[in-house]
This record gives sequence, C-alpha cells and structure tokens, in this order.
Amino acid sequence: MILEHALLPVLPGREEEFEDVFAEAKEIIASAEGFRSLRLSRCFEREHTYLLLVEWETLEDHTEGFRGSAAFQQWRELLHGFYEPAPVVEHFAEVHRA
Repeated sequence: MILEHALLPVLPGREEEFEDVFAEAKEIIASAEGFRSLRLSRCFEREHTYLLLVEWETLEDHTEGFRGSAAFQQWRELLHGFYEPAPVVEHFAEVHRA
C-alpha cells in the first residue's frame, strides 16, 4: 500500500466552495484503478490549508494510472483553480503502525 500525502493551499475565502467541489471530485478519484481510500482534513493553524491522504495499491496506480487518465483531467479541472501555490504531493510506504 502507498500513501499519497498532499498539502492543498486553498485560496483564502474559497474554502467552503472548495469543500463542496471536492465532494464531487472525490467520486472521480474513488473510481480509479488501485484506489483504496482517501481522507481530507482542514488545518487548525493554517485555516486555508488542507491535508489530503489517499491510499493506493501501488505507486504506479497513482502516478501512471490515475495521473495518465481522462479522469485526472476532470479532477484537475474541478480542483486546481483553488490552489495557490501548487500542492506539494509526496508518496510514502508504511514502516510502522500502532
């Protein structure tokens, strides 16, 4: 399992709209091959920042499968106008769990 970690810096004043649009966008990513789950959380200290955690079966399911798909283009069209600057996206493999 791969964990995608994305910090989403949403433009101030557009948080509510972003959350509404994300409700639609999550259905797009949820239908992707290798998708396992996602969680979107809002930061207390930086109220315009969100943390997106997505679990994928493999790294390639995200980097090649989803990002190379028409569905990703829909995802981008819905969400990428909300960010400034562009999100930081990284991938992690679990080492320990308690």
